[in-house]
Amino acid sequence: MVDYYDRIIVGIAGSVFGGMLLGAVTALGIYTGVFLGALVATAFVYDAMFRHPPLPTTQQRAAAAAIVWHAILLVLAIAVYVG
Repeated sequence: MVDYYDRIIVGIAGSVFGGMLLGAVTALGIYTGVFLGALVATAFVYDAMFRHPPLPTTQQRAAAAAIVWHAILLVLAIAVYVG
């Protein structure tokens, strides 16, 4: 039987591979495709961590720290991509 978190893992892998495929078959380029796939994978991670966590809900401070951390990673990824 496939569990919810098994589907999340498949969704993460599928979005990254889908991004790679998109970059390979279109004019976007492989790096852009991987970046877009990673953005979609982030939505799966967010859903698994915050909307349906496997453990009891975390403290608001820990959730805020995780959101800020991912925002910093997003800004750095965009800076590397643009620059």
